[in-house]
Amino acid sequence: MLDRLLNYLTIIAWIILGLYVILYFIRNLQLYGYKEALSKLLSFRLLAIVVILIAISLLNISLVFVEPQESGVVVSLVEPDGYRDQPLRSGLHWIVPLMEKVVRYPMYWQTYTMSSEPSEGGKLGNDSISARSSDGQEVFLDTSVIFRIDPNEVTRVHIDWQQRYLDDFVRPVLRGLVRTEVSQFTADEVNSSKRKILETNLDEIIREEFRSKGFILDRFLLRKIAFSPQYASAVESKQVAEQAQVQKEYEAQQIRTIAEANRDKMKLEAEGQAQAIVLTAQSEQEALKLIADALAKDPNLLVYRYIDKLSPGIQIMLVPSNNPLLLPLPNLYGTPVATSEISPTINLLTPEPTITPIPTSTPIAP
Repeated sequence: MLDRLLNYLTIIAWIILGLYVILYFIRNLQLYGYKEALSKLLSFRLLAIVVILIAISLLNISLVFVEPQESGVVVSLVEPDGYRDQPLRSGLHWIVPLMEKVVRYPMYWQTYTMSSEPSEGGKLGNDSISARSSDGQEVFLDTSVIFRIDPNEVTRVHIDWQQRYLDDFVRPVLRGLVRTEVSQFTADEVNSSKRKILETNLDEIIREEFRSKGFILDRFLLRKIAFSPQYASAVESKQVAEQAQVQKEYEAQQIRTIAEANRDKMKLEAEGQAQAIVLTAQSEQEALKLIADALAKDPNLLVYRYIDKLSPGIQIMLVPSNNPLLLPLPNLYGTPVATSEISPTINLLTPEPTITPIPTSTPIAP
């Protein structure tokens, strides 16, 4: 950059001039003595060089380049209030040499953290915020704020806080507002259901407070919430008991579900059996109706079905006297009888058929 280049050139020029004056004085001291050497230092040529270097130095301090991520407040001896009303934006600017100076402030987003972890916060060690809930429990909160200085309020920030705004404004305001807001909630609410509400409320309150002082808040972060060991132990015991109760309710619900499923299954099976019985009865009714219709048309069908169903192992059979069938009969000993041994005539007209006795041989005496 031009201002830095000019600054480097000015420094180099003054170093060269100093070395030249020393060597020039030593040379004249050896040739002419002490008084003559001092008088030659006031020569026109040397004074001209000094004047030129002074001019370059004044030019160097009158040119100020402001970085894009910065804004500058001009403190001036020529202004009635001691400062310029408008801050310097990024770019190259002129100021009055020796009468004005520029105090630079960052315009980028800054993060300020207060944490229980020693290496995370803006301060070494445990820097978390200790607060009391509405029920008297001690709560420890790790927080962060992402903010920046309002470019239009840089002069105001300089007047109010200078470079002390982190330690004198951001830190105490943040700790105070967090403690005040936490006191509106119970420990259980902070730990669970209303944590998001607490974070939202703090974001709104801190945003408004920062805006009133020339700062822009991007986001407030509630990073961690911790409790005293005694309260944490009590909460853990309560959660274990609640979890056990939930488990028991779940098991009971499972049992109820299984019982309902079995009941529904038995109900479906009973309905299926009832429908099967109804269908069977309907089928039998229709079958009986068809049989009745068939018998009405041909009565002999019943006799045919009767004979067809007889077991082949039947030895004796009685048939009606009016049955026109001629059936072979077995002998009394269960052995088949030859056709020639059976009487060739059976009275089909009488109820009892006539059977000719079978002749037997007479045993011979010994």
